[in-house]
Amino acid sequence: MSPPRHRHQLLTLVGSVTGAVIVALDGTVLTIAQPAMRRDLHASFTAVQWTSTGYLIAVAGLLVFAGRLGDRYGHQRLFAVGTLGFAATSAGIGLAPGIGWVIGLRVAQGVFGALLQPATLGMLRAAYPPDRIGVPIAWRTSAIGVAAAAGPVVGGALTAHLGWRAVFFLSVVPALAIGVGALVVRLPAPKTGSDVRLDLPGAFLLAVALVCLVHTLVAIPETGWTAATALGLAAVTAAGGALVRHARRTAHPLVPPGLLRSAPVASGLSVLVAASASVFGALFVGTYFLQDVLALDPLESGLRALPLPAMMVLGAPVCVRPLRRYGARRTAMAGMALLALGLLLFSRLDEGSTALAIGGCFLVMGAGFGAVMVTTTAVIVRHAPVDHAGVAGGLQQTALNVGPTLGVAGATTLMALAAPRAGGGGPGGGGPLWAGGEFLPAMGVTLPVLAAVAAVGVPLAAGLPGRARPDAGAQGPGAGA
Repeated sequence: MSPPRHRHQLLTLVGSVTGAVIVALDGTVLTIAQPAMRRDLHASFTAVQWTSTGYLIAVAGLLVFAGRLGDRYGHQRLFAVGTLGFAATSAGIGLAPGIGWVIGLRVAQGVFGALLQPATLGMLRAAYPPDRIGVPIAWRTSAIGVAAAAGPVVGGALTAHLGWRAVFFLSVVPALAIGVGALVVRLPAPKTGSDVRLDLPGAFLLAVALVCLVHTLVAIPETGWTAATALGLAAVTAAGGALVRHARRTAHPLVPPGLLRSAPVASGLSVLVAASASVFGALFVGTYFLQDVLALDPLESGLRALPLPAMMVLGAPVCVRPLRRYGARRTAMAGMALLALGLLLFSRLDEGSTALAIGGCFLVMGAGFGAVMVTTTAVIVRHAPVDHAGVAGGLQQTALNVGPTLGVAGATTLMALAAPRAGGGGPGGGGPLWAGGEFLPAMGVTLPVLAAVAAVGVPLAAGLPGRARPDAGAQGPGAGA
């Protein structure tokens, strides 16, 4: 490899990893800062929740279209706009005088986050050969794991000593640095031009469907299944149906039909949704188990769960070896099986469970989820043509937004069916969300169901590529994915 090409790849990797870390860190530190924000701004619990919900809705609705914009105008350009906008809105939130400003700026931040996230994958796809994409994606996954592990600690320390506003200034300097760098340093990139069409009606219909879906799923933990949630799901169905009809009739649909008809891409997306739904649903239940049943404080709870992101950090680079040796299919199947096993083990915990037992469950789940993240992302990005890399990155990021939302909504519904909520409790009050004596039986029902969701991912992974044939060569159909 020539020195200039290696240097370009290294700069692309640094930018991609830093961008992904900024977005991941922003979400984790916000969760820690929300209670202090609520007190300082004299805001209601519902209003504070909209600082997360508004961002999530903006991101989910725009990810795929933002990826298409990157295919059309260049991923580096979209990356620069996204990071600089993310820095500006972060600083604005840190200076916001009221909760309304915070919510509005968080929605704007979601728009820039949507521009940024697919570009981090699109740039990697353009910089690295298909058979070498697994290694940079593994480093990116490890970095996200570091952010997930460090976020609660960093956010807690900043909030405790400098106030909640400090957590939003945390990302300003690195975002400005890589944004300016992306504008100044010109890296070789695939030619972009007018041959990449923008399907505005398709983008609108997809945004409506995803916004309605995410808004409905986010509302379920607070309101349960009501007429409003039923209406929201009906809107999702109507918008989705209109999108399918439109895609069949237009010459240049937002998501190229060949991309979704690709067995590796479709399988990778479905496995990623199943994995993220099961692990984030389990984290939701596990948080209440650690704090309400075991009476641990937030820091102690975070330390108990630390093996999960730690395994993502350590396991992602290790995953590249079995990925190359055994192929994506076997690696993803093993990852989903590990995830299901970890969830089943977690369902057996009780008041007497030791820190070692709890940490072991999180460790097994982290090993499985890290393997699935690296494998599916590598497959999705690698099997998309370079001129559709942005759309593929947008689909991957959409799966990582919709999956956790589905998992939390499903876990909440199952817990509510299995155990009544404690009067006067909940997130807005001081008491537990569920009656303590009935939590463990409900957890014993919910986590096996989530394990079954993870187990479904094993046959879904059958559509992923197998091991490359010995005579296929380094550039063969299965190499590296």
